[in-house]
Amino acid sequence: MENNFGLVHVLWGNGKGKTTSAVGLGLRAVGHGFKVHLIQFMKGGVKGHPEYNEYGEVKAIKKFQNFTYEKFGIDEWVTKENLEKHRAEALKGVESAKNALSGNYDVVILDEILYAVLLNVLKTEEVIDLIKNKGKNTELILTGGHKPIPEIIELADYVTEIRKEKHPYDKGIQARIGIEY
Repeated sequence: MENNFGLVHVLWGNGKGKTTSAVGLGLRAVGHGFKVHLIQFMKGGVKGHPEYNEYGEVKAIKKFQNFTYEKFGIDEWVTKENLEKHRAEALKGVESAKNALSGNYDVVILDEILYAVLLNVLKTEEVIDLIKNKGKNTELILTGGHKPIPEIIELADYVTEIRKEKHPYDKGIQARIGIEY
Protein backbone atom coordinates (compact mmCIF):
# COMPACT_ATOMS: atom_id res chain seq x y z
CA MET A 1 0.00 0.00 0.00
CA GLU A 2 1.36 3.44 -0.93
CA ASN A 3 1.68 5.95 1.85
CA ASN A 4 2.02 9.71 1.96
CA PHE A 5 3.85 9.55 5.27
CA GLY A 6 7.08 11.24 6.21
CA LEU A 7 6.20 13.73 8.95
CA VAL A 8 7.65 14.00 12.46
CA HIS A 9 5.53 14.06 15.64
CA VAL A 10 6.73 15.13 19.09
CA LEU A 11 4.58 14.18 22.09
CA TRP A 12 5.99 15.62 25.29
CA GLY A 13 4.98 16.77 28.74
CA ASN A 14 4.35 15.72 32.30
CA GLY A 15 0.88 14.36 31.61
CA LYS A 16 -0.26 10.77 31.19
CA GLY A 17 -0.88 9.58 27.66
CA LYS A 18 2.18 10.18 25.49
CA THR A 19 2.86 6.49 24.85
CA THR A 20 -0.85 5.75 24.64
CA SER A 21 -1.28 8.42 21.98
CA ALA A 22 1.71 7.19 19.98
CA VAL A 23 0.57 3.56 20.14
CA GLY A 24 -2.97 4.63 19.20
CA LEU A 25 -1.63 6.31 16.07
CA GLY A 26 0.33 3.13 15.36
CA LEU A 27 -2.83 1.02 15.70
CA ARG A 28 -4.63 3.34 13.31
CA ALA A 29 -1.85 2.81 10.74
CA VAL A 30 -1.85 -0.97 11.26
CA GLY A 31 -5.62 -0.95 10.74
CA HIS A 32 -4.99 0.41 7.24
CA GLY A 33 -2.34 -2.23 6.46
CA PHE A 34 0.80 -0.23 7.26
CA LYS A 35 3.85 -1.56 9.10
CA VAL A 36 4.64 -0.01 12.50
CA HIS A 37 7.64 -0.46 14.78
CA LEU A 38 7.78 0.69 18.40
CA ILE A 39 11.16 1.15 20.12
CA GLN A 40 11.00 1.93 23.82
CA PHE A 41 13.95 3.62 25.50
CA MET A 42 14.52 3.69 29.26
CA LYS A 43 12.04 0.85 29.84
CA GLY A 44 13.99 -2.12 31.12
CA GLY A 45 11.55 -2.84 33.91
CA VAL A 46 11.70 -2.18 37.63
CA LYS A 47 13.73 -4.38 39.96
CA GLY A 48 11.49 -6.41 42.22
CA HIS A 49 8.37 -5.58 40.22
CA PRO A 50 7.92 -8.14 37.42
CA GLU A 51 4.50 -6.65 36.66
CA TYR A 52 6.31 -3.64 35.15
CA ASN A 53 8.47 -5.73 32.84
CA GLU A 54 5.85 -6.00 30.11
CA TYR A 55 3.53 -3.06 29.70
CA GLY A 56 -0.08 -3.59 28.59
CA GLU A 57 0.47 -1.81 25.29
CA VAL A 58 3.25 -4.27 24.45
CA LYS A 59 1.05 -7.26 25.26
CA ALA A 60 -1.61 -5.80 22.96
CA ILE A 61 0.56 -4.91 19.97
CA LYS A 62 2.13 -8.38 19.96
CA LYS A 63 -1.26 -9.57 18.71
CA PHE A 64 -0.88 -7.57 15.48
CA GLN A 65 1.25 -8.96 12.69
CA ASN A 66 2.30 -5.55 11.33
CA PHE A 67 3.11 -3.96 14.72
CA THR A 68 6.55 -4.91 16.04
CA TYR A 69 8.34 -3.93 19.20
CA GLU A 70 11.73 -3.66 20.91
CA LYS A 71 12.81 -2.17 24.21
CA PHE A 72 16.19 -0.94 25.37
CA GLY A 73 16.92 -0.20 28.99
CA ILE A 74 18.03 -1.68 32.29
CA ASP A 75 15.91 -2.37 35.34
CA GLU A 76 17.34 0.47 37.40
CA TRP A 77 16.75 4.22 37.55
CA VAL A 78 19.54 6.33 36.03
CA THR A 79 22.36 7.17 38.44
CA LYS A 80 25.94 8.33 38.00
CA GLU A 81 27.05 4.78 38.71
CA ASN A 82 24.94 3.10 36.02
CA LEU A 83 24.78 5.87 33.41
CA GLU A 84 27.14 4.03 31.05
CA LYS A 85 24.99 0.86 31.21
CA HIS A 86 21.95 2.97 30.33
CA ARG A 87 23.86 4.67 27.52
CA ALA A 88 25.02 1.35 26.07
CA GLU A 89 21.40 0.12 25.96
CA ALA A 90 20.17 3.40 24.48
CA LEU A 91 22.82 3.28 21.76
CA LYS A 92 21.58 -0.19 20.80
CA GLY A 93 18.16 1.41 20.50
CA VAL A 94 19.56 4.18 18.29
CA GLU A 95 21.12 1.58 15.98
CA SER A 96 17.82 -0.30 15.80
CA ALA A 97 16.04 3.00 15.10
CA LYS A 98 18.40 3.78 12.21
CA ASN A 99 17.48 0.44 10.66
CA ALA A 100 13.75 0.90 11.28
CA LEU A 101 13.81 4.44 9.90
CA SER A 102 15.59 3.43 6.70
CA GLY A 103 12.29 2.56 5.06
CA ASN A 104 11.59 -0.84 6.63
CA TYR A 105 8.45 0.53 8.35
CA ASP A 106 5.79 3.08 7.53
CA VAL A 107 5.58 4.40 11.11
CA VAL A 108 8.34 4.30 13.74
CA ILE A 109 7.67 5.25 17.36
CA LEU A 110 10.68 6.16 19.53
CA ASP A 111 9.05 6.08 22.95
CA GLU A 112 10.79 7.97 25.79
CA ILE A 113 13.70 8.98 23.56
CA LEU A 114 13.29 12.59 24.71
CA TYR A 115 13.49 11.40 28.34
CA ALA A 116 16.77 9.66 27.47
CA VAL A 117 18.10 13.03 26.28
CA LEU A 118 16.88 14.77 29.43
CA LEU A 119 18.79 12.26 31.60
CA ASN A 120 21.96 12.56 29.47
CA VAL A 121 21.66 8.94 28.37
CA LEU A 122 21.52 10.10 24.75
CA LYS A 123 22.84 13.26 23.16
CA THR A 124 20.48 15.68 21.45
CA GLU A 125 22.57 15.39 18.28
CA GLU A 126 21.90 11.63 18.15
CA VAL A 127 18.16 12.27 18.07
CA ILE A 128 18.50 15.05 15.51
CA ASP A 129 20.53 12.68 13.33
CA LEU A 130 17.70 10.12 13.45
CA ILE A 131 15.17 12.75 12.38
CA LYS A 132 17.31 14.12 9.56
CA ASN A 133 18.24 10.70 8.17
CA LYS A 134 14.90 8.89 8.34
CA GLY A 135 13.31 7.49 5.21
CA LYS A 136 11.40 10.02 3.14
CA ASN A 137 8.07 8.16 3.58
CA THR A 138 8.57 7.07 7.19
CA GLU A 139 6.36 8.76 9.78
CA LEU A 140 8.33 9.29 13.00
CA ILE A 141 6.88 9.76 16.49
CA LEU A 142 9.09 10.85 19.40
CA THR A 143 7.85 10.87 22.99
CA GLY A 144 9.26 12.00 26.30
CA GLY A 145 8.61 13.88 29.47
CA HIS A 146 10.34 17.18 28.79
CA LYS A 147 10.18 19.94 26.22
CA PRO A 148 12.65 19.13 23.47
CA ILE A 149 15.28 21.60 22.45
CA PRO A 150 14.22 24.16 19.84
CA GLU A 151 16.02 22.37 16.99
CA ILE A 152 13.94 19.22 17.51
CA ILE A 153 10.77 21.33 17.66
CA GLU A 154 11.83 23.08 14.45
CA LEU A 155 12.34 19.73 12.67
CA ALA A 156 8.96 18.40 13.83
CA ASP A 157 5.71 18.80 11.96
CA TYR A 158 3.47 18.07 14.96
CA VAL A 159 4.39 19.17 18.48
CA THR A 160 1.91 18.28 21.20
CA GLU A 161 2.31 18.97 24.90
CA ILE A 162 0.46 16.57 27.16
CA ARG A 163 0.14 18.45 30.42
CA LYS A 164 -0.93 17.08 33.76
CA GLU A 165 -3.58 19.11 35.45
CA LYS A 166 -4.58 16.44 37.95
CA HIS A 167 -3.50 12.83 38.51
CA PRO A 168 -4.51 10.16 41.07
CA TYR A 169 -0.83 9.73 41.98
CA ASP A 170 -1.05 13.14 43.66
CA LYS A 171 -3.51 11.55 46.12
CA GLY A 172 -1.27 8.55 46.75
CA ILE A 173 -2.96 6.19 44.28
CA GLN A 174 -0.23 4.02 42.76
CA ALA A 175 0.04 3.01 39.09
CA ARG A 176 -2.68 0.54 38.15
CA ILE A 177 -2.34 -2.40 35.79
CA GLY A 178 -4.31 -1.80 32.61
CA ILE A 179 -4.40 1.97 33.11
CA GLU A 180 -0.86 3.25 33.76
CA TYR A 181 1.02 0.18 32.50
